[in-house]
Amino acid sequence: MVVALLVVLLIAGILLSISIGSTRIPISEIIEAIRKGDVTSKTYRIVSFVRIPRTLAAVLAGCALAVSGTILQSVLNNSLASPSIIGVNSGAGLFTVLIAAFFPASIYYTTIAAFLGALLAVLMVYFIARKTGASRMAIVLSGVAVSSFIGAITDTVLTLKPDVSIERTAFLIGGLSGVTMEKLGFAGIFIAIALILSLILSYDMNVLALGDESAKSLGMKVSRIRFLFLILAALLSGSAISFAGLLGFVGLIVPHVSRIIVGYDNRILIPVSALLGGLFTLLCDLLARVLFAPFEIPVGIIMSFLGGPFFIYLLISRRRGRLYD
Repeated sequence: MVVALLVVLLIAGILLSISIGSTRIPISEIIEAIRKGDVTSKTYRIVSFVRIPRTLAAVLAGCALAVSGTILQSVLNNSLASPSIIGVNSGAGLFTVLIAAFFPASIYYTTIAAFLGALLAVLMVYFIARKTGASRMAIVLSGVAVSSFIGAITDTVLTLKPDVSIERTAFLIGGLSGVTMEKLGFAGIFIAIALILSLILSYDMNVLALGDESAKSLGMKVSRIRFLFLILAALLSGSAISFAGLLGFVGLIVPHVSRIIVGYDNRILIPVSALLGGLFTLLCDLLARVLFAPFEIPVGIIMSFLGGPFFIYLLISRRRGRLYD
């Protein structure tokens, strides 16, 4: 019932996102414009080339980042782990900027580069944490350090290459304006593959969440499975960042809310997180468009307003970084 309700809400959110913006278009007019397919029609151009790509981008980015956060929190057994907190977003962002700076015509390389950057960052964090004892707080502190270092490199590249074909503010904060189907299509394939694999391997994630010793006693090759899940988390977050920028807090807020709703079984938690993440990002983007209309603010600002207080709550809560009590 929860999944069905979220599907209905997501469909309603998609219709609202396509209908509402700087120009409000009735649903009936949208359907009629798409049915006719008249390229010269203003409504058709707005819907086909602006609203639909942006709506799909919000849903895909939200799904990818939420599931990535769910995987990281479960695999690392840390409630504070998320793509934005432990440096995964920063790594993907750096490689995206490098591609835009040195290979501006290579649109299809952006997603692959973002994935490699995210994977490099998460492996660096995990390696440093392992060397310092692999405690939950060590993972968070390692992520903060790696994120700050990578962020400095990113700022250096953007400073030295001011003509980079990427809108600096929207990318660093996270924004969905200007997303095209061409940018979205390639990344969407990687997101779909990673989401399917995450669902297939969700039972293994449950076993891994029991702890290394328990998982090994059940015959699981813990190191290989954990590495596979880290790759999936990096692929999801990197693909989303390649077209949505450094969106924060989706991978932190949504997994926690999903656990409150459906519990800790990843077989149910992953699809619920995906749907809730898509809905959350879609609604944040809608607010970013209408709150200060006709002006528009990056969706990342709305997410920061919501995610900042939530992160503070996690820090001061009694769990102190533990995921399973």
